[in-house]
Amino acid sequence: MTKSAPLRNRVTELLGVDYPIVQAPMGWIARSQLASAVSNAGALGIIETSSGELEAVRLEIAKMRELTDKPFGVNVAQMFVRDPSIVDFVVEQGVRFVTTSAGDPRQYTSTLKAAGLTVFHVVPTLSAALKAVEAGVDGLVVEGGEGGGFKNPRDVSTMVLLPLVRSKVNVPIIAAGGVCDGVSMAAAFALGAEGVQMGTRMVSALESPVHENWKNAIVSGAETDTVFLNRLSRPGLRALRTERTTRLEREENVSLAEMSRIQDLYFGGDLESSIALTGQVMGRIEGIKTVADIVEETIVVYRETIAALSASI
Repeated sequence: MTKSAPLRNRVTELLGVDYPIVQAPMGWIARSQLASAVSNAGALGIIETSSGELEAVRLEIAKMRELTDKPFGVNVAQMFVRDPSIVDFVVEQGVRFVTTSAGDPRQYTSTLKAAGLTVFHVVPTLSAALKAVEAGVDGLVVEGGEGGGFKNPRDVSTMVLLPLVRSKVNVPIIAAGGVCDGVSMAAAFALGAEGVQMGTRMVSALESPVHENWKNAIVSGAETDTVFLNRLSRPGLRALRTERTTRLEREENVSLAEMSRIQDLYFGGDLESSIALTGQVMGRIEGIKTVADIVEETIVVYRETIAALSASI
C-alpha cells in the first residue's frame, strides 16, 4: 500500500510518528497485537495498564520491540494502578511517551518528565485540563462523553469540550470521543486538536484481538446502541447496549464487579457476560478493516475534507 505523506505538527513531533493518530489504551485489548499494527501504520500504538496485569504488560512491551521498530506509548491508568513504582516500571521499559488517566495529574507527571518522558493527561472537563497543564504535562487528551469506556458522570460532548479547552490552554491536544475517520479528524482539528485518539474504531479493526461477536455488534449497531451507566455515581461508563446493560442503565450504582467476566465477553464472545465498553461512534463504523487501511483512509479523507472546505471559502 502507498502511504500518504507525513503530517507534521506539534503532536507528531512530540510522538515521533508520521500521523497524529493514537490508539486508545483499552484494558486487555491494547496490547502488542493491536498496538504494533497501529505503530507500523505510522500512527501511535499504546499499551494498556488498566487490566492491572503488569507482568503481562511487561511481556507485551517486549513483544512490541519484536513486532515494530516504530514509536509506541504506555498508558498509566491511575484508578487501577495505584503503586507509585509504576513510574519506575515504565521508565525501565524504555518507553518515551506516556498518557496518564483516571487520576490526579500531579501524582506522576513530574517524576515521569524528570525521567525524560513525554506526558499527556486524559481530561473530561475544563477544570481537569487546567489542573493537568498546571502540573506540567506536555499535552492533553481531551475526551468527550460520547466515547466508550470510563467517563465523568457529568459527561460533555467533544463538540463542546474540545474548543472550550483549546480556548484556555496552549499545549497540544489530542481529541478523543467520536473520532473514527478523516471527516471526524478534520472536525476535531477545526475545534482545536492537533491529533486524534480512536478507541471503538480500533476495537473493530482486523488486528484487534477481541471476539468477532463484539466487532460485528459494532459494525451492525446504530449510534443509539450504547448506554451510559453510573450517571449518579462513579465511574461513569459508556458501553454497548445489551440486555444486561439495558437493565444496569436503570441502576443508580453499577459496581465494577459487573465487569468481573470481562474476558468472557472480550475474547469469548459472550456479550451478556460483562460490559463491552463502546462509543457512540459505532453507528458510523460500517466494516472491519485493517489498521493500515483505517489510518491511511483517515489521512486521505482528512486532507480531502480540509481541501474541500478551503476551496469553498
